Amino acid sequence: MKILMLCLGNICRSPLAEGILRNKLSSDFEIDSAGTISMHEGQKADKRSIKVATNHHVDINEHRSRPITAEDFENFDRIYCMDLHNLEDALSMAKNDEQRAKVSLILDVLTSGKSNEVPDPYWGDLSDFENVYQMLDEACDVIAKEINFNSKTI
Repeated sequence: MKILMLCLGNICRSPLAEGILRNKLSSDFEIDSAGTISMHEGQKADKRSIKVATNHHVDINEHRSRPITAEDFENFDRIYCMDLHNLEDALSMAKNDEQRAKVSLILDVLTSGKSNEVPDPYWGDLSDFENVYQMLDEACDVIAKEINFNSKTI
């Protein structure tokens, strides 16, 4: 199973989600992240994301931002978006219904159909990043449990 986390610049939310989920799953799973814009391409995660992740024993120090590509829709089984703008951008890039079916809001795993969004902490302070971490940690718990359950029943 291959999972892609998607946010705007791929320096705050999606690297956190990638690191959190990677910590919850075995190395049999491929977890990556990307952004809908290329403005930060090649940059490390935001230092506040790195700090919050480190505080929770999640290592995202090697992360480098990258934009989502058409190949991602072929290569990944699931694409979790942080907010409605990311969702709309991803759906507009999908070539067909099969690819669109892979795309959803990450917080929908907690509250299906309510379109809850992970707020962008970029303009906030460390407490905003901590809040985002807690939201993503809860969502990634659900995702990991579901994936581990499904892989055991196959």
